[in-house]
Amino acid sequence: MIDAAISESVQNYYGQVLKSSLDLKTGACCTLDAIPKHLRPFLADLHPEVISRFYGCGSPLPPALEDCTVLDLGCGSGRDCYLLSRLVGEAGRVIGVDMTEEQLAVARRHCDWHAERYGYARSNVEFLQGQIEDLASIGIAGNSIDVVVSNCVINLSPDKKQVLAEIFRVLKPGGELYFSDVYSDRRIPQTLKLDPVLLGECLGGALYWEDFRRIMQDLSCPDIRIVNDNPVTLDDLEISAKIGMVNFRSITVRAFKAALEDRCEDFGQVAVYKGTLPEHPHFFDLDDHHHFETGRPLRVCGNTADMLGISRYSGHFEIWGNKSTHFGLFECAPPNKSLSLDSGAACC
Repeated sequence: MIDAAISESVQNYYGQVLKSSLDLKTGACCTLDAIPKHLRPFLADLHPEVISRFYGCGSPLPPALEDCTVLDLGCGSGRDCYLLSRLVGEAGRVIGVDMTEEQLAVARRHCDWHAERYGYARSNVEFLQGQIEDLASIGIAGNSIDVVVSNCVINLSPDKKQVLAEIFRVLKPGGELYFSDVYSDRRIPQTLKLDPVLLGECLGGALYWEDFRRIMQDLSCPDIRIVNDNPVTLDDLEISAKIGMVNFRSITVRAFKAALEDRCEDFGQVAVYKGTLPEHPHFFDLDDHHHFETGRPLRVCGNTADMLGISRYSGHFEIWGNKSTHFGLFECAPPNKSLSLDSGAACC
């Protein structure tokens, strides 16, 4: 009953209450500054109605997407789907999933408009209505998706573990989960979790970071990487009065469907970035503490070597060494301490 009430509340907030991003009461949603510079010119090719109904908290649009099949969970009015349409190219495919009919109506009516704008013979974007906790019911098969993205949506789900389990079911081996969401520095009290405004503003359902880490560990994904991390401001006085004791952050995370270890182990491996990603000619940041300069060798742990070696990034890196000799733990610590992210999570 509680799960159904949460879903109904979210549908009402995004389908009826919010008419544009101007109706939002907090800083949980992203601004133009959250869009990487190389993607900002693409915004001019998006239909104005799609942009006006966008509610997100980051920019979960990774590189190396050409010809990929990308799944956007909680696609809303389709802003990220249409950006992804450009990034995967005409031969790629984008699937957007959302449960809110009003949002999908906006997204669907502009498919042909964007295809024509991009010079495609037909649209490479498909929008499906359904629950992100049950992707099988809308026909998304296991091991069929190259990349799953989501923009400030998983926090709205009443069953986040099931959402994440579905993600790893549909991802191909070596596939990537790359998403932005709001996290809290403590568990949200149950009464506030059910507040319709706090829930709709992506605060009431925010996961305590350590609970997120434990869920990922249970799903055999012990090594999650933080790409970006920004504080969320509570600008509305009424909202601040309700939940101002909690600190929130918008965090972009990447994880891979791969057999990784729960700690960073040292096998004497080295990775070299070739500089071959067009939008990253001089460097590539895997996460907030892996900065690969083009042509400069960087010592990496076994997990990082595997992430780069078995994913779609493999052609852009040279990996030196293998796992034949073990040298113990790889000594490292991420610079991000804002949500106690160093406690038990693998990193290097």
